[in-house]
Formats: sequence, structure tokens, C-alpha cells
Amino acid sequence: MKKVAIVMGSDSDLPVVRKAADVLAAFEVPFEAHIFSAHRTPDEARDFARNAREQGFGVIIAVAGMAAHLGGAIAANTTLPVIGIPCKGGALDGLDALLSTVQMPSGIPVATVALNGGANAALLAIEILAVEDGTLAEKLAAKRRADAETVLRKDAAVMTALQ
Repeated sequence: MKKVAIVMGSDSDLPVVRKAADVLAAFEVPFEAHIFSAHRTPDEARDFARNAREQGFGVIIAVAGMAAHLGGAIAANTTLPVIGIPCKGGALDGLDALLSTVQMPSGIPVATVALNGGANAALLAIEILAVEDGTLAEKLAAKRRADAETVLRKDAAVMTALQ
């Protein structure tokens, strides 16, 4: 099975990374997490991205706040799918990170999830890997069924509570 790389720009992104790591672990998807800054360690970030495929990765999740150039810097140096998680914080409370992550130039895509969307980034990475992995695809289907059952139980409880 291919691994998922989680690259964060700073250790301040760790709470968001934890959400992604928890989902990946629940699905038994191997992953590694690293800190590489698009601005402070550009050579290391570039080298990691350029070698990720050969290192057994199938997807890279890039987590960054403020200017949030990490997703784009990673995507510019690999043809693996890159998922950006813009993080809240700074003077614009994450709007700058969202815009930096979602507005990539043509030819260098970065899939983008919601601000602090660690769980959804991990699920999207798993969906990408599940294209070629039937076991992961079934785990995703089972999760969707369980999520639907939870909502329906809550629906029944609301109706009972309001009567």
C-alpha cells in the first residue's frame, strides 16, 4: 500500500495534522509527518517532494497557515496528488491561507479542503489511494454506511424528543 505524506510548515500546525493522522491510522494507512517550510527550508521541501514517489508515497497532504505557500511549493516539485489544508490564524484568520492554497496556477493543481480540515484531507487521500485498493474502498464504504446510520439514529431521537 502506498504511504501518505503529511508535510506541515510549522509545529504550530500539529493540532490539524493530528486530525489527519488519526483518520489515516483508523484506516490503517501508513503515513509519515514532516516539517518543511516553503520559505525557511525550501531546498528540503523541494527534495522531499521530488523524491516522494520513489519513497513509496501516493499522496501528499500539505498543511500551512498564513501565506500557505507550502502546498504549491510541494505540488510544483511532484506529480503526486497534493492536498492542501489551509490553517486558521494570523491577521486574516486563515483567509490568506485559504486563498494561497486554492488559487494555484493552471498546471500545478492542489486539492484544497476547508480551513483546519485535517480529517477531510485524510479521507480524500484515502479515496485517492482506494482507486487502486479494494480493501480501502470497502473501508470507506463501511464508514459512509456507519455515518448514515448515525444521522438516522439522531433523526429518530429528535422526532422522539419533540413529541
